[in-house]
Amino acid sequence: MEDKIKEENKILEEDKPSSPRFTNVHVDENKEELSLDNLKKELDRCLKERADYLAGWQRAQADFLNYKKEQNKRIEEVLKFANLDLVIRLLSILDNFDLMEKNISEELKENENIKGILQIKMQILDFLKSQNLEIINVVIEEKFDPNFHEAIQVVETKDKESDIIVEEIQKGYILQGRVIRPAKVKVTK
Repeated sequence: MEDKIKEENKILEEDKPSSPRFTNVHVDENKEELSLDNLKKELDRCLKERADYLAGWQRAQADFLNYKKEQNKRIEEVLKFANLDLVIRLLSILDNFDLMEKNISEELKENENIKGILQIKMQILDFLKSQNLEIINVVIEEKFDPNFHEAIQVVETKDKESDIIVEEIQKGYILQGRVIRPAKVKVTK
C-alpha cells in the first residue's frame, strides 16, 4: 500500500505545472486594488471609445443618407430636362407653323389640306404639353417682365408709359417651371 501511495505522489509531482505563476500563488491586496482600478479605467476608456465609434458611425450613416437624397434629386433634375434638346428643336418647327398660320388668308383656312397641316401643329403642341411645356402668355398692353420676355424692338410712343408690350414677335416657353425661351416682344420707350 505504501508503494501505491508513493507511486501516486510521484504521478502528482510529474503532473504539477512547472510555471512559477502556478506555484506559490500569492495575492497581494494592494495589487488587487490597483488592478481593479486599472480595470475600471480601462473599462471607462473602452466605453468612451465605443460611444465615439458609435457616434461616428451614426454621423457617417446620416451623411450617406443625405448624400443619397441629394443624388436622387440631381437625377430627377437631369431626367426632367433630358429631352430639352428635342423640345427646343420642335419649337423651331412650331415657330414655322405659327408664321404660316399668321400669314394664311381666311379663305385658305377652310382648305382641307391647310386644316390637316394645322392639325399636325396641334399634335406637336399636345405632345409638348405632355412633356410639361407651357406657353408664356403674353398680354398686349401689359408691363414688360424680363423674367419671361425679351425685348427685341423698342417703339417710341408719347401716349403710353415705357416698357409696355405692344406686340408679340415669337412665343416663349417654360419647361418644368424653367424658362427655356423667353417670349420675344416689342415694347414702348
